[in-house]
Amino acid sequence: MQETKKKQGLKEVLEAGKEYYEIRLESIGGLGANLCGKMLGELGLKYLNVNSSNFSSYGSEKTGTPVRGFIRYCKKEKEIRVHSPIINPDLLVIFHQGILKTASGDIYVVEAQKLAMETKSRINVVMLGAILKVMGIQGTEVGEKICRETLGKKYPDSLENNLEGIRRGYENVRILKKEESNYEKISQIVEEYNGNVVEEPKWGYLTAPMGGINPCVGNSIIADLSPSRQGYIPIFIKERCINCGLCFSACPDMVFQFAKGEYKGRTMMINQGLDYYHCKGCLRCVDVCPVNALVRGVEAEHEKKEHFMPNQELLRMPMYYEKAGADGYITSESYLTEKRMEGGEV
Repeated sequence: MQETKKKQGLKEVLEAGKEYYEIRLESIGGLGANLCGKMLGELGLKYLNVNSSNFSSYGSEKTGTPVRGFIRYCKKEKEIRVHSPIINPDLLVIFHQGILKTASGDIYVVEAQKLAMETKSRINVVMLGAILKVMGIQGTEVGEKICRETLGKKYPDSLENNLEGIRRGYENVRILKKEESNYEKISQIVEEYNGNVVEEPKWGYLTAPMGGINPCVGNSIIADLSPSRQGYIPIFIKERCINCGLCFSACPDMVFQFAKGEYKGRTMMINQGLDYYHCKGCLRCVDVCPVNALVRGVEAEHEKKEHFMPNQELLRMPMYYEKAGADGYITSESYLTEKRMEGGEV
């Protein structure tokens, strides 16, 4: 995390006459930067007495792909009419050390991964606490309020852990010394903060995996989105289904399988079930279903998924990926039990 100019908090920047205080988030899918940006945007409007806007830029919502977030604050009496990406932010926030190439200005580091594991929370809430500290916000009260509103209802079992993650992130930010402010030393420091120094693998024709093995479980090569899920899945109750097709229209990932059949004496396309390989757990289908034929369920409670219907056109091998799936951080176990790609969700 770095401030790209001389250190000034939100209040100082706006009182100095600058139109906007701008924050740019750089991350990879799975670390929660998109949600962090949303919370920062809402927090400014509700609790910091400023106008705010936020939006994110990302691709297929898969773990490991680039994600950027943009947050603007301005004085309450001013309207925000700029909606372009932020190029020169007042605060640049780096969620993963692999993204860091160069650094200047005041540079701060926080042990986000380590603190998230200790508190059984998520990296994004730890980073939220750290961001509040660097912005010059006094205490974590506003961060805790927005966390309760955003995550409290959706993940009530993890709320206290997430609140503790915000507090620990706020308390454990440290500024790097000027002599440490170059890429090599920063990379080493950040990696040491995460527990160990890891050398980049030097793969060549002699050291590459035999047979072209893909060592990254859950990426697009095997067309398996299940590691992107956050613990919840849609549960299909077939006897309630009226085969309206709204779930098929709302789903971004070709999850629902329809085939010709008969419903109430009419020949029509009948919902056969879900391809959980492709489901990333966004639960849009649950939101649009008019008859509650799709309901939210905790994946850890549905080891054998009824009405699981793989898409035969996109069926992948090997078949042991049928066992893949999120084990749900809502139980506060994911940081300790999951095995995912290096650099993805941890």
